[in-house]
Amino acid sequence: MHWSKPLRVHLGVLVVASLLCTSTPIIWMAFRHGSDAAVQAGARQMREMSQLLIEGYRNTLQGGVEAVAFASALPQISTPPPQDMKAKQEFFREVLHNVPDATSVYAGYPDGSYLQFINTERQDVRRILAAPDGTAFAIRTIAKRDSADPISMFEFLDSKANLIEKRSVEYSSFDPRQRPWYQAAVQDGMPVSVGPYITSTLKVPTLTIAAPMKDNAQVIVGINIHLETVSRLLDARSISPRARSYIVDAGGDLVAHSDPDIMNRIIDIWSRRAGAMEATANGFDTSLQTVNGLRQDPAFANGGLARISLDGETHLVQVAPVSVDGLFKGSAAAIIVPMEDLVAEANRLLVRNLLVASGFLVAGVVASVTLSRMVSRSLNRLADEARRIGDLDFGGKPVTHSWITEINTLGTALAASRHAISQFALYVPREVVRRIVNPEGRTVFRGIRQDVTVLFTDIRDFTSISEQHSPEEVVDTLSAYFELLNTTAERHGGTVVQYLGDSIFVMWNAPVEDADHAEHGCRCALAMKGAVDELNAENRQNGRPELVTRFGLHTGPAVVGSFGAISRQQYTAMGDTINVASRLEGLNKDYDTSILVSAAIREAVGDCFEMRSLGLVQLKGRAEKVDLWELVGESNSSQSA
Repeated sequence: MHWSKPLRVHLGVLVVASLLCTSTPIIWMAFRHGSDAAVQAGARQMREMSQLLIEGYRNTLQGGVEAVAFASALPQISTPPPQDMKAKQEFFREVLHNVPDATSVYAGYPDGSYLQFINTERQDVRRILAAPDGTAFAIRTIAKRDSADPISMFEFLDSKANLIEKRSVEYSSFDPRQRPWYQAAVQDGMPVSVGPYITSTLKVPTLTIAAPMKDNAQVIVGINIHLETVSRLLDARSISPRARSYIVDAGGDLVAHSDPDIMNRIIDIWSRRAGAMEATANGFDTSLQTVNGLRQDPAFANGGLARISLDGETHLVQVAPVSVDGLFKGSAAAIIVPMEDLVAEANRLLVRNLLVASGFLVAGVVASVTLSRMVSRSLNRLADEARRIGDLDFGGKPVTHSWITEINTLGTALAASRHAISQFALYVPREVVRRIVNPEGRTVFRGIRQDVTVLFTDIRDFTSISEQHSPEEVVDTLSAYFELLNTTAERHGGTVVQYLGDSIFVMWNAPVEDADHAEHGCRCALAMKGAVDELNAENRQNGRPELVTRFGLHTGPAVVGSFGAISRQQYTAMGDTINVASRLEGLNKDYDTSILVSAAIREAVGDCFEMRSLGLVQLKGRAEKVDLWELVGESNSSQSA
């Protein structure tokens, strides 16, 4: 029997021993160096936090820059609405998901057409648009401006992009060609930054990133970021309650401020009249003149810390440029922290250390217990993740990051295993994978004789279809077709064993036991036929080939397991039952039918299904004839039941 104790006991002993040896010198060092260390720590914290604030602002703009750059290369965006509307809407919706700080993304066209996708998460946006309840996105469309039947409307969508309401609006007061972002991008012929200015649709102050399309420089795509969003990114209160930060443009004018009151006043000014910033908003913060002076000093213009006297008090100031990919050139972020706040906190901590010293050991024990629990939780989460991987449950989130390197290493290994097994499950039936990764899963490799129901499918004239269409079209069509059949098979309890060119091989009662496997096989074949008929209706509308599918269904004994070489095996089934099912599928061509089944299926399902007898037939390569039936549908009694 192995001796073991919980992790918290081991850590508790180690921490207490360490504290006994180190508590005295630590307290002495706190007295000697506390004040200086506090000031240095405050300055260091300011550097780190200021970098985070600046990076947050840059990342917000960078997301917009990247989205616009990507959009400018998409040919679907170049066509004016209402062309390619579905592709445009899906792309713009994806942009708003990936750039959550964006208010809207849009495109303007040289004929005056306009398409705007608006995020209605903000309450003021919903109020301005009078959006109905449940709205997640709004789409403004202006098209065919100069035609006899122009299009100008708002569409309101829910979070799943379902239409809630469509509303016609007046378009004559808005022309994208007259907006500053359109004119600047057309004039420069490259990505531009514009703002702050007041948007026409939402009537809010915003920063804009716009760029011309690569294949048509007269088509401009842009993205808006609300000034209030910029203000939220500048929150510096984690450094000090009185810390503040703001953005100034190339001309030294105040653009956004971390103080909500000041930011509201800035927004009010912009909402009333453009161009009033220099005369009014620049007076909201008395440090602005000093900060603009520091921007001219090379020692401080790129992030150096400066000490300044402001309102009779010493402050730490950091100024750093925040341009992104050449846009918003000359803009800078300033972070200002009162020195007294940093020193006062350090003094409080120094006094507190004297009071805490007597309970240092107790605190250490508590810390060790807390630490052990944190580690235990991480290990338990890893164990749960391992169990989920064993159950092929890939729906949950992977294990989160831990500050312990070894746990991270183990988590990374589990994540790699999760990915590998999830990929493995794409090529091998999931139940087979589940049994392989199970510690007792060796039985999956042994061939076992058992009754199974087998379904084979084939596409009529697939060779001709492949000849008449490009390989890419064939692959896309076949992928949608296989996805449909695979989903239908799994919904009816079947296991897709193999994809054979344009055919699939589906099996019931293995590897998962199924007492009603013949009945489920029949229902699956009927469901597949119905699903393929619906797919063909869509294919006809989209100009894709129709995939007329034939089915063969048989039940009987077979040897099921893993077969092949020692170094590589495949899970499948072998025997006369498999061959008969395959031959039945091929007979559809002779009888002009869709679903052929054997008498064994007819006997197994009884009167649950409507079938038509086709008599005895001689199968190729088989001496004994087979009683052939066509599966027409479910019987009335079965459907009513």
